[in-house]
Amino acid sequence: MALTGRAALLAALGTLPVGIWEPSWAGILAVNAPLALACACDFALAAPVRRLGLTRSGDTSVRLGETVDVTLTVTNPSGRPLRARLRDAWPPSSWEPGTEVAASRHRLTVPPGERRRLTTRLRPTRRGDRQADRVTIRSYGPLGLFSRQGSHKVLWTVRVLPPFTSRKHLPSKLARLRELDGRTSVLTRGQGTEFDSLREYVPGDDTRSIDWRATARQTTVAVRTWRPERDRHILLVLDTGRTSAGRVGDAPRLDASMDAALLLAALASRAGDRVDLLAYDRRVRALVQGRAARDVLPSLVNAMATLEPELIETDARGLTATALRTAPRRSLIVLLTSLDAAPIEEGLLPVLPRLTQRHTVLVASVADPYIAHMATARGNTEAVYEAAAAAQAQADRHRTAEQLRRHGATVVDATPDDLAPALADAYLALKAAGRL
Repeated sequence: MALTGRAALLAALGTLPVGIWEPSWAGILAVNAPLALACACDFALAAPVRRLGLTRSGDTSVRLGETVDVTLTVTNPSGRPLRARLRDAWPPSSWEPGTEVAASRHRLTVPPGERRRLTTRLRPTRRGDRQADRVTIRSYGPLGLFSRQGSHKVLWTVRVLPPFTSRKHLPSKLARLRELDGRTSVLTRGQGTEFDSLREYVPGDDTRSIDWRATARQTTVAVRTWRPERDRHILLVLDTGRTSAGRVGDAPRLDASMDAALLLAALASRAGDRVDLLAYDRRVRALVQGRAARDVLPSLVNAMATLEPELIETDARGLTATALRTAPRRSLIVLLTSLDAAPIEEGLLPVLPRLTQRHTVLVASVADPYIAHMATARGNTEAVYEAAAAAQAQADRHRTAEQLRRHGATVVDATPDDLAPALADAYLALKAAGRL
């Protein structure tokens, strides 16, 4: 079988039968000089790596779980063709496990004075900013015996946004909102209502709603009707402390809280309410204020992208003080935190009256569905003990929720899949009751 390419050259220059002649320096040089000359020529003909021009283009953001393409343009300004292998390095979380090698390594050939584009497809597995590390290029000569290697820093950042999986519930919640807005107007001057229209008086109407000026201009008694006030203020407060790091299923509690907050923000902004965001543990981690309705959701998603749970205890007094400064007038404060007994009883309950006396407070928490599964376990001693532990945990959560309700807060406790729609339903219920 005939040998070709590099294998043939090495066979021709570097193999002699053993024992034919005694090795000497002269003999070694005589045999290896052609090989050395070939290697030197191959190295000299390899395109230089340092002079290459590299630029990036493409997308700068992507939702978690989706793919994004980043284009790398390689320009060869030298007079020699570039035959190379290239590695486009990104953090490990930029790809799903096992796919990095195939996605980040490329072969390319660039003639002198030309350019080529390579596409690196990312599929991030974590939220946050993913920054390109470096591009390493190995340039080969025509024989493939020797190569030049070098690295270039080509900066690029892709921001990985929350997935907002609860978006699928938005159409049904908006339908309920429209139904709520289309119902018969509120007939009393309840707190947080605004004037809607005039109609004829019917027995049973509150006499305080009679509009005497309008009545004087017509032959019938006119009464004012009222509707829930629009342009209310909603402050979403994300607790980013230690308890938000607990994993429920495959994700931290914080991720489920963010998803629920996004659905509520989308719904409230469509209802004409102003939505702000505060993320806090012992200091402000994110703050979004004063955004127009069309900009609320993009601003919240962008601010949440880089949030991570902090392994410290949340300062409930600091959180309360910051929330009161952020919401100076009466608002709906939605606190997304845990219902663990110790943090609530020692941290939140002592300061909760400061919030409830000025604002409507809604506390939302992520429940672990595995606890409910454990509570139904039977069949052996271990399962019975697990069921007893789960029942105790559920009783503790119910007791903590009841304490919050006695202090004037509305409580939503649901699993990650149900928290977002349950929180939206609680918001609509408050609107229907005239509490917003």
